[in-house]
Amino acid sequence: MEAYLDNSATTSCSKAATEKMVALLTEDYGNPSSLHMKGVIAEKYITEAKKKIAKTLKVEEKELVFTSGGTESNNLAIIGSALANKRAGMHVITTSIEHASVTNPFLWLSENGFEVTYLGVDEYGQIKLEELKNAIRPDTILVSIMHVNNEIGALQPVEEAGRIIKATNPKTLFHVDAIQSYGKMAIFPKKWNVDMLSVSGHKIHGPKGSGFLFIKDKTKVKPLIHGGGQQKGMRSGTENVPAIAGLAVAAEEMYQNLEENRNHLFTLRDYFIEEVEKLDGVSVNGKKDHDSAPHIVSVSIDGVRAEVILHTLEDRNIYVSAGSACSSNKPAISSTLQSIGLKKELLDSTVRFSFSIHTTKEELDYALEVMRETIPMLQKYTRH
Repeated sequence: MEAYLDNSATTSCSKAATEKMVALLTEDYGNPSSLHMKGVIAEKYITEAKKKIAKTLKVEEKELVFTSGGTESNNLAIIGSALANKRAGMHVITTSIEHASVTNPFLWLSENGFEVTYLGVDEYGQIKLEELKNAIRPDTILVSIMHVNNEIGALQPVEEAGRIIKATNPKTLFHVDAIQSYGKMAIFPKKWNVDMLSVSGHKIHGPKGSGFLFIKDKTKVKPLIHGGGQQKGMRSGTENVPAIAGLAVAAEEMYQNLEENRNHLFTLRDYFIEEVEKLDGVSVNGKKDHDSAPHIVSVSIDGVRAEVILHTLEDRNIYVSAGSACSSNKPAISSTLQSIGLKKELLDSTVRFSFSIHTTKEELDYALEVMRETIPMLQKYTRH
């Protein structure tokens, strides 16, 4: 049997998205910038994709920019908006538990004269709204807060944060990394005072190399990629029409059955947490109730290194992740786990289980069975 439980790293591409992409790669393969009929047909697919995605967020089609994925979307939002608005101030705010595709653009800003404030989090990985309010200054031009943490599933109070940001300094832009939340919950950028929102296709059963950035109308953002002026000059380069169309199909599928999908994911998560905590020396990080992401469970295993657990499970065709799969394939101590105050001895003993709408209880039962069998042996072997 196989149990793929690393869906926060990537998901399988949906059948409908795959079929749509194959048709666009082999039949309707025109360049959308071409003036002939093949180009016109390709352009129509992009227009159609914008319609489908805009509907899921209740935003305007013209407010969407297609990118190569979450990392590019985050870079465009953070660096692009900071450069476009630096005359208004050089102070920016983010949190201590962001993904590397947010942390590193902020490091770049810091190296280029911007002042960065990092908000702390509580033991559950959630920011304190009072700290956010106190951090905002007249020269604060950008706040970037992830919606769902990719390692422990912490859900940030994005709506309340948006309200505070705009009440404290209406000119401060608000960016949200929604890469782990889009497709798993209802998101309303306009209602939540969000100016920019990043999404990645391969986290929602779309293709890798696809994503988009919502940029609220009239928000000033400087493009990072210059060339032929596609997408109104915001992101030059021939659009990846098959990936864009595949992403739109996947987005539509996720939102058509949103409540049903969420209930399925929470049922799996509740069951897995209850069973995994019965194992000696095993604990779950973050909130265990439904005030969290429905698809992520962070598990610490006392006395066993994460890499050892990961490869032990892999030997039995069970696939999980140590921390964030996106940072690199080299294990490093997680800033998220440090920020929530996890005991030092558990920092290198934590693995992430993440589910998709296709994950079954049988897969979880198989993983739990293997863990019951192997963890006591590993703990005995590694303890001195």
